[in-house]
Amino acid sequence: MSRKYEIAVIKGDGIGPEIVDEAIKVLDAVAVAEDISFNYKEYLLGGAAIDETGVPLPESTINGVKSCDAVLFGAIGGPKWDELPREKRPETGLLGLRKAMGTYANLRPAVVYDELVNASSLKPEIIQGVDLMVVRELTGGIYFGEPRGSDSNKAFNTMVYSVDEIKRIAKVAFDVAMRRNKKVCSVDKANVLEVSQLWRDTVSEVAKDYPEVELTHMYVDNAAMQLLRYPKQFDVIVTGNIFGDILSDEASMLSGSIGLLPSASLGDRVGLYEPIHGSAPDIAGQGIANPIATISSASMMLRYALNEQGAADRIDDAIKKALEKGYRTQDLSEFGASEVCSTSEIGSIIADFASK
Repeated sequence: MSRKYEIAVIKGDGIGPEIVDEAIKVLDAVAVAEDISFNYKEYLLGGAAIDETGVPLPESTINGVKSCDAVLFGAIGGPKWDELPREKRPETGLLGLRKAMGTYANLRPAVVYDELVNASSLKPEIIQGVDLMVVRELTGGIYFGEPRGSDSNKAFNTMVYSVDEIKRIAKVAFDVAMRRNKKVCSVDKANVLEVSQLWRDTVSEVAKDYPEVELTHMYVDNAAMQLLRYPKQFDVIVTGNIFGDILSDEASMLSGSIGLLPSASLGDRVGLYEPIHGSAPDIAGQGIANPIATISSASMMLRYALNEQGAADRIDDAIKKALEKGYRTQDLSEFGASEVCSTSEIGSIIADFASK
């Protein structure tokens, strides 16, 4: 009997509908091969929601996604809505959705494919074989700490973390590591920040529940350097909100193309799976967008939300096979392309490989 899942689909704006359609195409191919059934429910967010309902995050979207097993999301925003008040803009809708879903853990993998080592600005011998995951705490830290404020003479923000907040993000990191190479590097600034000392102590305490996982600690300035010096030393990096914001962006550029990189925002129940890139309105509708980041996000959804490891492996292997054969979208055409494909063509190629 096939396993059935309810998937909320938010295509969004710009290239969002194009890239999400290709991810669904691949999911459908995997569903047949793995005897899985997906029921897709489409919801509005961002500019598309503004045009349809007048608000960037309709209540129907909030209620709908909470009833599903996972959310597959494209991208939002564009110049059409840039002049709206901040609270009415597409990006405000996405922040509101994340808050409503309680997504406190952001997973950002950085994988360097052998066929694309020359796409990175770093030397091939430095980045070949890189496969790491940054686990960023998403709802605490200095971005949300109180008190905060400013006047004409000064401004201040407060970095705050509780033991419970640190424990839950640490558990996510260790659980992810158990599925990978069982190594966690916790990044902080414990030599100068009391909040980082609490972070370090708490992560060390959580580590006792995961005796198979090797835990190391690293100061954030050293971690930033080590990501460029020797990124292959990392498996899972766990860190707070502001450090994770910076380090995950740094790690994302190891691969050389933002069009390849997925992400997941996890909460207590429903997770949000999306590419890290934006809506790229300048190329929307031209059929040249790279859907691989969204297809990889669908793989993360299978792996972390639905525990469908075999189906996730199928997608990851299919992407690698497509790249090995030299299939490239326009953004990667100068890196070993045997054939330059449209958005739909590369999606079909990956779907075909995933079905076998």
